[in-house]
Amino acid sequence: MSTRKRLLSALTALIAAIPVGAAAAAPAAQAAGPNLLPFTVTNSTGRGDAVYLYVIGVNLNTGRLGYVTAGGTFNAWPAGSNPPSAAPDVAIAGAGNGGSSTVQVPRNFSGRLYMSLGQKLKFFLTPDGLVQPAPWASGDPNHDILFDWSEFTYNDSGLWLNSSQVDMFALPHVVTVSGSDGTRSTGAVVANGRQNVIDQIRAQSGWANTVVTRSDGTVLRVLAPGKAAGAGLFSNTYFDSYINTAWNAYASKTLTVVPFGDQPNTKYFGRTSGNTMVFTNSSGAQVASFGKPSSANVWGCDGNLAAPNDLVVGPIARTLCAALNRGTLGTIDTQPGGTAADFYKNNPANQYARIIHANMADGKAYAFAFDDVQNQESLVYSNNPTSAGITLSPFTGGGGSGGGGSTTGTTINGPGGKCVDVAGDDIGGDGAAVQLWDCQSAARDQHWAWTGQSLTTLGMCLDIAGGGTANGTVLQLHNCTGNAAQTWVVNGNGSISNPQSGRCIDAPSGNTANGTRLQIWDCNGTAAQKFAKS
Repeated sequence: MSTRKRLLSALTALIAAIPVGAAAAAPAAQAAGPNLLPFTVTNSTGRGDAVYLYVIGVNLNTGRLGYVTAGGTFNAWPAGSNPPSAAPDVAIAGAGNGGSSTVQVPRNFSGRLYMSLGQKLKFFLTPDGLVQPAPWASGDPNHDILFDWSEFTYNDSGLWLNSSQVDMFALPHVVTVSGSDGTRSTGAVVANGRQNVIDQIRAQSGWANTVVTRSDGTVLRVLAPGKAAGAGLFSNTYFDSYINTAWNAYASKTLTVVPFGDQPNTKYFGRTSGNTMVFTNSSGAQVASFGKPSSANVWGCDGNLAAPNDLVVGPIARTLCAALNRGTLGTIDTQPGGTAADFYKNNPANQYARIIHANMADGKAYAFAFDDVQNQESLVYSNNPTSAGITLSPFTGGGGSGGGGSTTGTTINGPGGKCVDVAGDDIGGDGAAVQLWDCQSAARDQHWAWTGQSLTTLGMCLDIAGGGTANGTVLQLHNCTGNAAQTWVVNGNGSISNPQSGRCIDAPSGNTANGTRLQIWDCNGTAAQKFAKS
């Protein structure tokens, strides 16, 4: 099952009527964190607003909907009514700018942690459950409140925590989990990332109205295209021309879907006839069919692209939806296909998803429901967590503490006076090459922080590709796991070595050209292995 759907199985966008056990579909228990997991929210917005936190969701043991107090006590909601009655005020006071506050989250709970600035959120109850904020609707009582949320599931198999932009982009924030398997962070924006997203969306033809501004001039949110279209703020046929082209492409060629990365021999083959794409398996038996989706279906990954929780139709549907959102369907005929460099090249394109990903320090985001296809999502996981957190990123200035990197770290000068740098122009991402490049004082990806024996930038760790130990194994960025391939020691002769391999960081053949990819090699004390912190 998609990670995204695992998280959302305990949630609904409006009235949260959740069947018992709907969110409990998780793998067999491997390890578990404490009964109460400390969850720290740090305010780095640079704003003076009061902060209010809400932990709401479902008790996975009972299926009851409710909320969690700051001390970690679950309480079921009281009965609601029609018309909806006001829910109890369950706000938890958050810290002001520069401060932190900690709430306790009980094990076997799945839901959302809401964060609002300046005003408390308004929740309501019906006989069916909780009415959650829907600020894309002009009449919603929370429309003029600046707020956002993260989603999580914490059970006997660990913690899944993600920042979500599926519905809107409002308060960028870093999500972090620490445990026996290391520390992982994601969700940091680049410097001035929030304003970049706002400005770049406004600059796209037809998209300006998706930016929602309060009467006092505060930009509250950028709406995802589906939500904006539903509110009459964006064309409801914007994507139709691309969908038609991509769909019709398979009237004359075959689309191959390989939905499971660990099962390369599981393949499905799609051909279009009229408006219907029919899929067969390797033996030629029909296994699924999909009507041509509308723009709304693509934005929501629903309707004709609805993905049931099975092992055939659902995986094909989520692959199709991801490919359509990214603009690769019709041109890349094996899906999932391409890399992040291939996404959003079509016209018209999903500019919302493109711009949000481009302004994330590690390139990861949840800009649509199945953005976890090909691991593009802003998700952290630990099977044995000890703590978790959210850092609300600065509205202007530096790129978000707690995972995005900054220009306040240490530069590492290498051979030829060049700096240790990450390919990708401050975007990086899992697997990004680590190289030599001209030193630039404003380059965030040239500023490294020492955490124990790990070197981090852009919220990720300096890593030996594949955990290799052989001469010539290249260096990369990777999610921080605390493994031996991410352990480094500074030696007295100016070299930096990896104890597991016994080898040193090295510029191949002493090359000092921009773009020289660094590797490990037998420690030899030459200039190719001299690296100095500055």
